[in-house]
Amino acid sequence: MRSPLQPSSQPPWPVPRFIQASVAWHAAAAGWAMVQPGMWPWALAGVAVNHLGITAAGLWPRSQWLGPNITRLGAAATAQGALALTIDDGPDPEVTPWVLDALEAHGIRATFFCIAERARRHPRCVQQIVERGHSVQNHSYSHPHSFSLRGPRGLRQEIRAAQAVLTELSGQQPTCFRAPAGLRNPFLDPVLHREGLQLVSWTRRGFDTRERSPQKVADRLTIRLAAGDILLVHDGHAARDLQGRPVILGVLPLLAERARAQGLHWATLPAVLADPPTEQMA
Repeated sequence: MRSPLQPSSQPPWPVPRFIQASVAWHAAAAGWAMVQPGMWPWALAGVAVNHLGITAAGLWPRSQWLGPNITRLGAAATAQGALALTIDDGPDPEVTPWVLDALEAHGIRATFFCIAERARRHPRCVQQIVERGHSVQNHSYSHPHSFSLRGPRGLRQEIRAAQAVLTELSGQQPTCFRAPAGLRNPFLDPVLHREGLQLVSWTRRGFDTRERSPQKVADRLTIRLAAGDILLVHDGHAARDLQGRPVILGVLPLLAERARAQGLHWATLPAVLADPPTEQMA
């Protein structure tokens, strides 16, 4: 297994078409301003519009414009009736053990996108996640609010540090990455490519860090529920219901019931992502 701190032997980064077009747009604007100096305000305006497009792509968690982004499972997993439940922002020493019990009770295999700094403080939680048949994946080292504003070096430091910690604690090297809040910039995709990681977002999320009703969260997650969906909930930063319990604990039984009613089953992301993912526009 390659150490997460060693340079990757990945082939050259395939530059996304949107980034190629943006580079060409900048070059054309510069050339236009040189040939027609009086038109420089229009050239500058064109560059500004392009930057707005880049910013919008980074603020849209399901966007494919800045590079590959898995929002649904691939065709083979979908045909087999697979769903993926992803659980973010943990581990939490109080909530995560309860979540693991609930997952086991309802026969759900989940993928935990862990914040490595929290994992380092609560290593036993990470070990329990793996021991109980789930997967641990990379959700950055410290989940900084400034993540999408960082350059290549800052992004690489966050991702590599998380890889090292999560690999050591789980005994498995993560193959998937989820950006904090799903936000990113054009520098992220080449870093992930070099580190051999796949960017994964989601089909839909329940907003369970602020919604206190398990029923409403489950309804958001299961509207038009279908094979191949990737669902997002949280064990870290989890909102509490009116009885003071983490909302996720009320959501999991509802998800299990609705998936079972449709003949769907749960799988971890590494178990199904060998199959090329399908893309779905938001």
